Amino acid sequence: MARSSMHGHWSSRLAFILAATGSAVGLGNVWKFPYVAGENGGGAFVLVYVACVLLLGWPVMMAEVMLGRRGRHSPVNTMRILAEEERAPRAWTLLGWLGIVAGFLILSYYSVIAGWTLAYTVRAAVGVFDGITREGVEQVFGALVADPERLLAWHTIFMALTMVVVARGVEHGLERAVRFLMPALFLLLLLLVGYAMAQGDFARGVAFLFKPDFSALTGQAVLAAMGQAFFSLSLGMGAIMMYGSYLPQHASIPRTTFTVAMSDTAVALLAGLAIFPIVFGEGLAPDQGPSLIFKTLALAFGHMPAGALFGSLFFLLLVFAAWTSAISLIEPAVAWLIESRRMRRVEAAVWAGTVAWLLGIGTVLSFNAWSGYTLWGRTFFDLLDYLTSNVMLPLGGLAIALFAAWVMREASVREEIELPGRAFRLWHAVLRYVAPAGIVLIFLNAVGAF
Repeated sequence: MARSSMHGHWSSRLAFILAATGSAVGLGNVWKFPYVAGENGGGAFVLVYVACVLLLGWPVMMAEVMLGRRGRHSPVNTMRILAEEERAPRAWTLLGWLGIVAGFLILSYYSVIAGWTLAYTVRAAVGVFDGITREGVEQVFGALVADPERLLAWHTIFMALTMVVVARGVEHGLERAVRFLMPALFLLLLLLVGYAMAQGDFARGVAFLFKPDFSALTGQAVLAAMGQAFFSLSLGMGAIMMYGSYLPQHASIPRTTFTVAMSDTAVALLAGLAIFPIVFGEGLAPDQGPSLIFKTLALAFGHMPAGALFGSLFFLLLVFAAWTSAISLIEPAVAWLIESRRMRRVEAAVWAGTVAWLLGIGTVLSFNAWSGYTLWGRTFFDLLDYLTSNVMLPLGGLAIALFAAWVMREASVREEIELPGRAFRLWHAVLRYVAPAGIVLIFLNAVGAF
């Protein structure tokens, strides 16, 4: 196919790898992965997680990138084009809409949480956590989320940073940003791992992450590993499909997506190596759940040598990880506005960013003024998080696997996925049978069927 994206292309395979890795690497790697691993026994969970990345995440990522490159448009228009090309029902366009809406909703609350990381970067740098007590950490976090004006200010700053990058386009905005942010993120991670080796209980941290204890591995932990592997790669939200539309035709989809999947996994493991030695070195528990970063680590940095410096570097790392993900979350909506509403890129970025910012106010208020208002037992933030993570993303990933493996003609798929015969048949079989079954299990577990 000789289609070309009207939005531009990545200048190289490396640019795509950096951008897609930036999309995949986010708060889920540095914030969520360590605490989920901590809650599920460490090493055995990590082993299952890596296996799920290879058996579930990578094949679906290949399919999503393949759809994007073949369509060369926003997810909505890509699925419209491909459905017409394969003589499939036009209803498959809903897959594109599902991805754009899911990514847009995620961005609205992701920006608020990312604002916390900006706030904590400043607090760590000025020494707020120096010598702090456990009660003091609770007070700092509580004061932040209880103040809607402060949360709104940080949310606004982060959304503005995201809009500025996206408004500059593919090569001058997205690519230039990830060429700086991703190497900086890896460098910060390595510095923090070095700090953990010097100041924390590194041997215990390594043993916790890489010494499997299968007695601690429950069926629920296996399902958690499957879900974490799938969601960590940013699948089903339109971002990877959008980035795939900018991929040069000569680039190998299997090789580039494998590199992205392994880079994403490496960041998660490095985050664990940076966090758990510090947690163990300070005599804290690794199974603290979501508070592991904003409470437990803040307490640990407050009692360690050079804690203000390395604490601020750690939260800056979180800012970079969140920024690269946020850029990818807004890009599909911006591309659709340019294609279908004939907007200029700057105008589209402002419109999309403003609407996501306005929706994010609901998340800001759900932590304070609206905390007493719930629907089905969930606050506004909890409801958005549940619908996107547990319903929309699994459905999007399942639809991607089904369309690529069952609806598209094999000849069309082979044109994009250049694998030798046996390897192609294996991948195609995994995409047809294994991936859908795995995603259905994740979905059923997420909605409480197990």
